[in-house]
Amino acid sequence: MDQPNPAALCEPDGAWADRAAAHLTDVRRVLSGLPGADVAAYDHIGSTSVPGLAAKPYLDLQVRILPLPDHDVLARRLGPLGFDRALGARPDSPGVSHDIPRGDEPAPPEVWEKRLYVQRQASVVLHVRRSDSPWGRYTVWFRDWLRAHPAERARYEATKRALSAQNAGKPDYDDYTRAKTVFFDGIQDSLTVWARSRYGP
Repeated sequence: MDQPNPAALCEPDGAWADRAAAHLTDVRRVLSGLPGADVAAYDHIGSTSVPGLAAKPYLDLQVRILPLPDHDVLARRLGPLGFDRALGARPDSPGVSHDIPRGDEPAPPEVWEKRLYVQRQASVVLHVRRSDSPWGRYTVWFRDWLRAHPAERARYEATKRALSAQNAGKPDYDDYTRAKTVFFDGIQDSLTVWARSRYGP
């Protein structure tokens, strides 16, 4: 009998992009009027944002805004859309209140702070990061790099499938998330060179 797998992957779904765009439109609308909202970036990120890539069936969305709104402000704005604050499956779940620093650029500790919300009914995860967050920029770089490099996309999918199989029977996908760091570390330098040649420093 197959064990439940919280890191189970789904085959690519052409509807993911349209669903993400609709949710981002709603998020942009309810955040309108907040300081920085008029110049904030609203991104579809994660594996569901890469055509042809298998993914967990959760849409990852991102808002990059400065200043970073407090949780009480976000709760009032996002609550009517069905979003609740995400606390993580464990006390040390990665990427809930802070991102793990990545890259070699100097950055003060506060830029890694974030807010995380989830809309469980629609399987949507919303990452709210500072506009100057290196992680916020990195998620977009990684998305675009995978879109532009089919061989690397296939290699990443193979990594994900192997790690997904290893996580069958576990209570959450925290270990799966942490294990993917090895892949990210391996492509960090080439990704950074590619992205900076395309988007600038």
